[in-house]
Formats: sequence, structure tokens, C-alpha cells
Amino acid sequence: MTGLIERFADFAATVTDTGLPADLRRRAAHRVLDVLGNALAAGTHPIGRTITSVVDAWGGHPAASAVGGGRYPAPSAALVNGTLAHALDFDDTHLPSVLHPSASIVPAALAAAEVVGASGTALLDAATVGTELCVRLGMAGYDEELSNSIFFERGQHATAICGAVGAAVAAAMLYRLSPAHIGSAAGIAASMGSGLLEANRTGGTVKQVHTGWAAHAGLVAADMARAGITGPPTVLEGRFGFFQAWCGNDAHPERVVQDLGETWESKEIHIKPYPCNHFTHAGIDAALQLRAGGVRAQDIAELELGAPTAVLRTIAQPIDAKAAPTTGYAAAFSGPYTVAAALTGGGGLGVWLSDFTDQAAHDPQRRALAAKVRCVPDQRCDELFPRHFPAVLRARTRDGQWHEIRVDTNRGGPNRPLSAEELGTKFQLEAQLALPPDAIETLRDAVLTLDSTGTVKEVMTLISRPDGSSG
Repeated sequence: MTGLIERFADFAATVTDTGLPADLRRRAAHRVLDVLGNALAAGTHPIGRTITSVVDAWGGHPAASAVGGGRYPAPSAALVNGTLAHALDFDDTHLPSVLHPSASIVPAALAAAEVVGASGTALLDAATVGTELCVRLGMAGYDEELSNSIFFERGQHATAICGAVGAAVAAAMLYRLSPAHIGSAAGIAASMGSGLLEANRTGGTVKQVHTGWAAHAGLVAADMARAGITGPPTVLEGRFGFFQAWCGNDAHPERVVQDLGETWESKEIHIKPYPCNHFTHAGIDAALQLRAGGVRAQDIAELELGAPTAVLRTIAQPIDAKAAPTTGYAAAFSGPYTVAAALTGGGGLGVWLSDFTDQAAHDPQRRALAAKVRCVPDQRCDELFPRHFPAVLRARTRDGQWHEIRVDTNRGGPNRPLSAEELGTKFQLEAQLALPPDAIETLRDAVLTLDSTGTVKEVMTLISRPDGSSG
């Protein structure tokens, strides 16, 4: 009997040879652009200097480019770029698996593509297939009765766990490995992925590195497979395999290959309009609507944020910490703070990076408003989650009136996609933190034409030079 990963590896090898339709490549190009915008913005934050100092100390052969300058071994470049892609919590999300796939897969694919001089189309094909595997692994660990990810219920960061395996397949495709070697790369990476979600609750910056480490693991696994190290053919469904280890008996491993090549789970990816935990977005949408309707922050006496029960563990517990986050990063995981930011801040597409600085998190007006937010479970939200990230926001103003806004579908997903103009605005605002105007336009054009005339080399040259020059 053929193992699941062997079947997926055969599919991946076929795509390497035959390519993907234009629609899938176009979607992938947009995800690459989003990843690079997120990484460019994060490179101006302390995490950029921190992770770069780590790989600087490692040294090694300069084979691939890191955002903002520097060339490193491919796994090290993937670690830097993958960390930056996720560091601001501005990266995309797949539903209902609640994975952030592109922050691991795209940096791994970019590093591998640069090493071998791959074409733009080869990059997009590999990134698409690696992403597809990543989210299918997440979907296999999704419990329909629970309406939530089994990984998440156990406190595991599926983004990093599944991302390592998807990144390995993307890299192996770009290395043009055989089906057996692609399967081995995935089997090796399955022993490398990990990640815990406790930092979401009580603090710590380690989660920022999870996707970088997954990208790093994927490159290392592909290198090992290329060198002859092998992985188990039953790595996914086996007695001591991936799903048994992470999800016990509750997973559905067969979903990894169900309707493979016919149904693309990666089409269900949401691109974020706001730089914070995705569970907070519908609350932000509601707060922005309240504000647009004339409700002023200074007139609010009481706020109630209704959300899916499972979400409250991330954005509302422990409530004392969520009502008064100590850092801008912690504020990005707070339901009360993000509602307050939407009612008082602004910029970007409604809430911007400037709303998540340490200074903003300690702003007296925001803290006072956040302290008025009571977070409660909401039955309709439970019914919609996690195929949607819904919320309901109720505000009582000082005149005694109640105002209610219910958001069933958060902005940025397939049902409420960001427009081309909004996507361009997000990238422009992020990239201008690191690049001059002419380089931003050149980079955008290079990425969006990867399916035709754009080249990986041009893209990597642009992102790796602090001054944005291409020569």
C-alpha cells in the first residue's frame, strides 16, 4: 500500500514537470508580495536585528538573500525571512485550519529558488504545492464536531508544525528531486516541526520565530533528502507518525490526498488587513463601523465583545493582561486593546503598525477604553467559527443608548477579499518603511510578473539591499 506522503510526492513531482494553471500562479504571486511586504516592515523592528545577529554568528556560505541585506546559507536566509514574515502578525491565514502557511512556505521556496536559479513559474508552482500540503495537514487535524483545530486545542502551533513539512516539499520541488526524494524530504521535516502557543496567552516573543524555524527546517530536510537521508513512507498515518503524535486518534489523515489536484484548499487563504492576531479582526471591523457611524470613544460607557468561545482563550484570557498589555506585541493578541485601537487610532486599512508599538499599548486613553471591554462567548459566532472569524460588538454610550455591530465574515477572506487597491496600499505602506519609492514599484512589478517575465533573482536582489538598488 502506498503511503500518503508518497502519493503527495508523486503529485508534487508531476506539478514540477507540467506546471500549474495561471489562476493558481497569480494567487501565489499575491501571497509572495504579501510575505515580502510583511517582512520588509518587520525588518525595521528589533526582531529583525535579533534574528539577523543569530545567523550572522553562524556564518556559512552566502547562497541566498535575507530581507534588508545579507546573504547566508539557504536555511539561514529562510530563517530570517520566515521570522520577519510572521513577526508582526500581518501574515495570511487559512480557514478553517487556522494556519498561517505563507510565512513558512514562501521564504523556504524563495531561498531554494535563489540557490538553483529557478524560474519565476517554478517558484510559484512549488510555493503553491507546499502551501497546499501545509493546509491539508492542518485540515486533517481539524475536528468537525469540535469546530476547531485539534492542534490548537492541544496548545500546538500548527502553522510551524505543518509549515516545516510543506516547506520541505516546496524546496525539494525546486531542487527537482525525484518523487522518492520529495517524500523523504517531507518525512524528515516531520521530525523537525514544532511550536507551542502559550506565548499567545501570557507573553514571550518566541512565536515570532516559529515560521522562520519551519522554513529553516524545510530547507535542511530537503538538503538531507538530496544527500540520501530517507524518511518513513508512512510518516503521516503510521502508528508513530505525524498525526498520531500531534493529534492522537482524532485526526483524518486521508484528507491530505483527498481530491488532490482537483480541490485547492489554498484558495481559502485570507490576507490580513490589520497587523494583529486574526481572531481580533472581526472585532476591529465592528469597532471601525461603530466609529464610522458616529460613536465616539469619549462617549462610550461600556463595551461588550462577543466572539467564538475558542477564540476567547487567545484574545481575552487572562483578562487582566489582555486589558492592559505590557508591550505592543502583546497588544496584537488582545481583544479589548484592538477594539480600543480601532476606536481611537487609525492608519493603513483601519488599524496600522503604529497602533501596536509599546508606546501605543500604554496610551492612557486606550487603556481606559480597553478596561471597559467585557469579552463573552457568542452562540452565533460559535456556529460560524472557524470557517469564519466573526464577532459582535455592543457599546453603551453615556446617554444610555446601546449600539450593536455584528460581523459574520472578517475582511480579507474569499467572501470579503481585499481589493487590488487595498492589497497595493498594504504593500506600499509596509515597503516604504524599508525601501525608496522607485524600488517599491520595481519590486511590486517583479513579483506580480513572476508568472511571466519577472525573475527570482531580481526579486531577491531588491529585497536584500537596504537602499533598494538593483545594481
